[in-house]
Amino acid sequence: MKSNRMRYVLLALLMPLLGVAQNTLSITNTLDLINQYHPIAKQADLKVDLSKAALMSTRGAFDPAFYLNNEQKTLNGKNYFYYNNPELKIPTWYGIEFKAGYENNYGDNLSAESTMGKSSYLGVSIPLLKDLLIDKRRSDLAQSKILVQLTREERQLILNDLYLDGASSFWQWTYAYQKQLLFTSILKNAKERLNFIRKSYQSGDRAAIDTVEGLLQLQNIMNLQSQAWSDQIEEQSKLSNFLWDARQVPYELNETVQPDSNWLKTDLNQILLPSLLQVIEEASVIHPKIKLLNFKSDILQVEKQYKAQNLLPTFRVNYNFLNKGYQFANPVNQSLYTNNYKAGVQFGLPLFLRQARGDLKQATIKIAQQQEETKQVKLEIENKIKKYYAELVALKNQQITTNASVDNAKKLLDAEFQRFEIGESSLFLVNSRELKYIEVLLKSYELKTKFFKTLVALNWAKGSVY
Repeated sequence: MKSNRMRYVLLALLMPLLGVAQNTLSITNTLDLINQYHPIAKQADLKVDLSKAALMSTRGAFDPAFYLNNEQKTLNGKNYFYYNNPELKIPTWYGIEFKAGYENNYGDNLSAESTMGKSSYLGVSIPLLKDLLIDKRRSDLAQSKILVQLTREERQLILNDLYLDGASSFWQWTYAYQKQLLFTSILKNAKERLNFIRKSYQSGDRAAIDTVEGLLQLQNIMNLQSQAWSDQIEEQSKLSNFLWDARQVPYELNETVQPDSNWLKTDLNQILLPSLLQVIEEASVIHPKIKLLNFKSDILQVEKQYKAQNLLPTFRVNYNFLNKGYQFANPVNQSLYTNNYKAGVQFGLPLFLRQARGDLKQATIKIAQQQEETKQVKLEIENKIKKYYAELVALKNQQITTNASVDNAKKLLDAEFQRFEIGESSLFLVNSRELKYIEVLLKSYELKTKFFKTLVALNWAKGSVY
């Protein structure tokens, strides 16, 4: 499954981000930390461990068992009876049970079926109708095996939701950080411009009102930069909620940690998305929700098979090879039908079979319900994939216009400032051009951030975030 995931766009995009500096956090690093140390991820692992423990418990029904029956009765000096019967029973997968044991019986009032003295036996019990193909032990074991696989898919569903939230928080922090860097750079330019205007005013080249205009712009940028810094700290704090270390201690991001900036260099139009049909087809195979429902259906099929067995009558053949003394009978050297044997049959059949028929009908209905639920879930998954895929395509198309807007806004700002330097424009127009440039540049950052968040959401809808 890992190899299949590597073929997809998200991880292909993230591979260049693996080799980052120590104080640089990438989306890959973030998802690695979530996968390894987040408490919810640990809880999901424990869920699988719990199902494995349940499987071990179910296997215990096939463990050999040792029994000892020892009874004696003495009254008024009379030895009524003494029974001593150690026995080993060995169940098998096919419903056949083997047993071996010793008997040491004596007394004045032994039951008629008891053998006086020491004896040994080898026995077998074989179901011929009910419990032949499947019984409760085999049914429980088969369901427990499937349940382990089912819980793995439940774990993956939990992790996918966790990855989605963590990745979304990472990209929000990345956007806030880049926004803060932008306003820090703009603030530096605004200070330099104000110094230039003040010098020009002192030399008589500028009016005093230009210094007020420059100061007003500087104050505006300072407010924007302060808000951007606050937003970045807030998003950084939110991201910290998803980061834990190996000691299971929350990891707090400090100001020295910065997000990887490779995403800014990515041209969205150069990203080749798989076809919508390809994504939908793969989702139908790998999505944990669909696989989970399929495993539930398998469990119900096992239950139905077991319930169908209950329509059959109980018919079991029992046969014991007997031997005097503590020496097991040798069926190779003895005929099956000698005087040294104990045999019998068990037969039982409810006359109306109402319970068995009712149980079977319930199992059949549950399977039909499961099938309808699976159809609905597949439709919901397909619709989510279509939604996020359409958003990705739209975002890629929007980048063309946005990139052009950024280039044009930068050209207008540079040209307006050049005109201002030679006295052919006003500071008001320069400031207006600058604010417009900031607006479209932030729009470009927001667009890319939204693209990567949507890309994660598409992989989440497909069932494979990480």
